[in-house]
Amino acid sequence: MSNVKLAVIFYTMSGTNYQMAKWAEEGAKEAGAEVKVLKAEELAPQSVIEANEAWKATVEKTKDVPVATSADLEWADAIIFSIPTRFGNMPSQMKQFLDTQGGLWASGKTINKVVSGMTSAQNPHGGQEATLLSLYTSMMHWGAIIVSPGYTDEVLFGAGGNPYGTSVTVDQDGNMVEDVEGAVKHQAKRTVTVADWVIKGIQ
Repeated sequence: MSNVKLAVIFYTMSGTNYQMAKWAEEGAKEAGAEVKVLKAEELAPQSVIEANEAWKATVEKTKDVPVATSADLEWADAIIFSIPTRFGNMPSQMKQFLDTQGGLWASGKTINKVVSGMTSAQNPHGGQEATLLSLYTSMMHWGAIIVSPGYTDEVLFGAGGNPYGTSVTVDQDGNMVEDVEGAVKHQAKRTVTVADWVIKGIQ
């Protein structure tokens, strides 16, 4: 397999989507990809973060993770986004990042990027599918190639069987309810595989 360049870009408050991003990194590296794990820039006021112990701890835990930039998107052949749901949509931090990529889009540099998404919420019907569709709507405007997991492996059923992208329920204590590690790694490998096909087709 050619050396696919993958950017795994996450936003997280409690650490769930950072963990999913790390699993995606592991799966992609197993598939031979070169991987960057990056975060969307935090936009919430420091006073709000300081008032939430879990959020504060997550910010500290991820302080050394680089903030994603337009240059990272241009570098990547493929992108996996890992985001929590906010009222059935992507969080504003990730939306802000996407909304500032007009220059990259206008120059045609988002065309044929291979993309996939993952998400989390506090209950099984908390908007996971809608959140991924909100992400994919933007990706359609980019001219990107969306790679969903569908039902391409048995491991996906044990993780809840979301065909749009791996999704996980997080309980009130911040623990993942479903076992999604295998599903995340499968989705990452599938994304890298399709990116490899695209690269070879373009060359």
